[in-house]
Amino acid sequence: MEQSAQQARQLDQLTPSPTPGGVSPFAAFGLPGFNGPGPGPAPAPEPRPILELEGEEYEDELDGLGDWVDDFLLPVYGAEVTTAAPWCARWQEHDGVVAWLHALWLAYQQHKDPEAGLAGMFVWHRDFLIHAMAAVRAPGGPLSACMTSPDRPTHRLLPGPPPSARTEKATTATDAGPGAPDEHDEPVS
Repeated sequence: MEQSAQQARQLDQLTPSPTPGGVSPFAAFGLPGFNGPGPGPAPAPEPRPILELEGEEYEDELDGLGDWVDDFLLPVYGAEVTTAAPWCARWQEHDGVVAWLHALWLAYQQHKDPEAGLAGMFVWHRDFLIHAMAAVRAPGGPLSACMTSPDRPTHRLLPGPPPSARTEKATTATDAGPGAPDEHDEPVS
């Protein structure tokens, strides 16, 4: 017991007394619990899907994406344009393609960061690149009506599916006014 009491007294002597102004002499080292700097700079804003952006914010993000696609993605991973892997020089006009490539770009930025570790880029290739490029350049994908041969550059936006029957019904009911019968309503006897 005496030995424990002696160790406690030694620890009390080694603990620095509070300094004037409440700032620790260790504050310059930024160590937690030693009155170092706060938690650091405010975190960057969370990235948002590009199709949720509008106006100048959308245009700026699309410019950055376009630079990455043209300067990095296509020269390295573009592969040959064929009927099995179509492409479109005006890919920015295909909302689905923009959404896929933007998500791929965000994943690239995250996985090239040193915090992703040594396998970060492998994970990006395995989990993101292969899947995104297969979806974008699929024979029946969003670019299927565009360029399938480098000798015949083409661009065509295919129409998407029509609104669901439920959406169509709600729009018709709103246009006809409240209580108006719908052509799918059963007659009441």
